[in-house]
Amino acid sequence: MVRIIDRRFDSRNKSAVNRQRFMRRFKGQIRKAVADAIDGRSIKDLDNGEDVSIPSRDLSEPQFHHGRGGVWETIFTGNDQFSSGDQINRPQGGAGGGSGKGKASKDGEGEDDFVFNLSREEFLDVFFDDLALPDLVKTQLARIHEYKSQRAGFSNDGTPANINVVRSLRGALGRRLALGAPFHGKLRELQRALDERLETHPDDDPEVQRLRGEIAILRAKLEAIPFIDTFDLRYNNRIKVPKPTTQAVMFCIMDVSGSMDEGKKATAKRFFMLLYLFLTRTYEHIELVFIRHHTVAKEVNEEDFFHSRESGGTVVSSALDLMKDILHARYANGAWNIYGAQASDGDNWENDSPHCRELLAERVLPFVQYFAYIEITPGEPQNLWREYEKLGTAHRNFAMQHIEGLPDIYPVFRELFKKKLV
Repeated sequence: MVRIIDRRFDSRNKSAVNRQRFMRRFKGQIRKAVADAIDGRSIKDLDNGEDVSIPSRDLSEPQFHHGRGGVWETIFTGNDQFSSGDQINRPQGGAGGGSGKGKASKDGEGEDDFVFNLSREEFLDVFFDDLALPDLVKTQLARIHEYKSQRAGFSNDGTPANINVVRSLRGALGRRLALGAPFHGKLRELQRALDERLETHPDDDPEVQRLRGEIAILRAKLEAIPFIDTFDLRYNNRIKVPKPTTQAVMFCIMDVSGSMDEGKKATAKRFFMLLYLFLTRTYEHIELVFIRHHTVAKEVNEEDFFHSRESGGTVVSSALDLMKDILHARYANGAWNIYGAQASDGDNWENDSPHCRELLAERVLPFVQYFAYIEITPGEPQNLWREYEKLGTAHRNFAMQHIEGLPDIYPVFRELFKKKLV
């Protein structure tokens, strides 16, 4: 085998470049290994790294060999067991047969699979590579900024309302001191000379008159210096700085009624934990609103959303009403992409399900980019599912999926949030 040794200068980033090149080359194998690894881990451990194995056959490199054409003369070593024409029995078990079973043998050789450690960032990059929130495109929201006024020093011009009196007077005082300093020094000298002259000479002495004339001129010049000039005026300077705002908000609605047993709640919690991880990792500007409901809906924080033990009956419309109220109170200015995901077992109060459909169709879906409903039940669809089915054809921004157990979480999630090809 030909071995090529790279003796170039080994910079700090050389290994990182090689690692990225390796991941690009074996992206398919790494994706498959990550998909296999996900089956055996909980969502709480989803954002950890992973050791993935790549079969050695996928890592094989092209090699140069002698061609098989032409005339060959080959001499083999002799043996004391076989003669020309003898039949050789097939090897048994693992004694050279390559089946991997049987006793150890001194014959044969092989190569282990290549174990490649993915960091946390690399693992999540591969897992979320083909996922995205649907239709996260709004013309005015390539990147939305609100602007706020912020003090930024002083300026020489502005409106009278923005005059900074203290700074203006300070500047005027400094100007007067700077302009009057030569006059004040000269004035003190003349006053001293005048006092000395008056001790020995009368008031009508010509020198006394001259000194008094110069003093009068200097005082007139000092009085001519204006107390404040337009040059001294300073105005509070305010500039508008961009204030980043969230591009999208995701409503997470979970049914915690009595019909949702611990298994269903655990499945719903896992789905939302995966959704939360996906959103916070994929989109930097995302707000999440957590709503849990039984007969009464309540907006809660993340801790209570996943771990509170409160339960009761089932009135799904209470959650949709609360979502509608929050939506119009906080996110109705047109500067938000709004998304919703609802998890329930579908076992709703019979008279409430039609009301839920009406609420969703008239008060929620017209204002959201996408709404996903996930029904968690091992049996037939429940009444809420049957009502929501009527919305599928009329509303393209609405999707439904059914989850029977934990193994269905990942396929459903990827189906709901996979990237759409343009």
